Amino acid sequence: MASQLVECVPNISEGRDHVKINLIVEAVENTSGCTVLGVEPDHDYHRTVITFAGEPDAVVNGAIALIEKSIELLDMRTHSGEHPRLGVVDVCPFVPLRNITMEECAALAKDVVERLAQRGDVPFFLYGHAAVREERTMLSHLRKEEYEGLKSRLTGGETSHSDATRWPDAGAKEWSDAVARAGGITVGARSILVAYNVNVNEVGASVSKKIGSIVRSSGRLLKSANGGKIRSRGMLSKVQGMGVPVDELGISQVSMNLLDVEVCPLHLAFKTCESLASDHNTTLCGSEIVGLVPLAAMLEAGRFFNPVASTDREKVDAAVKGLGLNVHHSFDPELHIIEWSLAKKVSI
Repeated sequence: MASQLVECVPNISEGRDHVKINLIVEAVENTSGCTVLGVEPDHDYHRTVITFAGEPDAVVNGAIALIEKSIELLDMRTHSGEHPRLGVVDVCPFVPLRNITMEECAALAKDVVERLAQRGDVPFFLYGHAAVREERTMLSHLRKEEYEGLKSRLTGGETSHSDATRWPDAGAKEWSDAVARAGGITVGARSILVAYNVNVNEVGASVSKKIGSIVRSSGRLLKSANGGKIRSRGMLSKVQGMGVPVDELGISQVSMNLLDVEVCPLHLAFKTCESLASDHNTTLCGSEIVGLVPLAAMLEAGRFFNPVASTDREKVDAAVKGLGLNVHHSFDPELHIIEWSLAKKVSI
């Protein structure tokens, strides 16, 4: 029987200092049995997505090495960026790829937190399928108020968190200099998620923010003059989204997490944003996949953009062109499609 295979996709709160990024990546590369599949720093988000894979024990050791090196090198007290974040390793999810269940991946996440919590100087949160209660499942619920609100959470101060989401699952439970430096670290287990950004041809993010609030599944929170609240549903299912400026490129992005690409395919997200941008007299200028994407998602998009394509390569090429994946960014199918990258780098 083929061995078990797990993917880990930590996001670190550093996207500009390549010396530090490389040292953190090296901590994984030096872990026996771990293969790094992708490293994608983003200057404006001030964040780097790192993807690596291997057998469960190896990936656990790689995640621990990455988190420890990030705690050593990064400092949240000087961090600012466009993307929401809670700590030096904002999120560290385990993703089942082959011959392993989601429950087993959740156990891996809990093992990482249990071992690192012995440090006693960093708060750890469990999310996704590793969450200990339903209210803690969504990363956005645990990350609410971000790093800037963490001190108040841990000192018993004012917070919008309920008791169900306020406190860490393990590790430090009180504010300290060490916590101020590291922030909170969130570890969990989830299905394959596609981080997908659609580029909008505007300076600032006026249109992108409107589109993000319309397409995301949670929709918009509407308020009355007297304090009443009601929420409208978004256009797309299983999508998290927001608009952000990308000053480095002179554009903006609708930054999305496609939580289930079978429910909301890449081309549906792209074409919906394109239609809404047109409504605001704006155009798109390509899009970007951050990290890796399943082959099936690219093939489905390829069939949409070129219904007569017959081979997988033709369909992938059609998807790359139709989604504009190489307009402002570089997309190499051999490196960015999970199955093709694994076949190239890992003996499977």
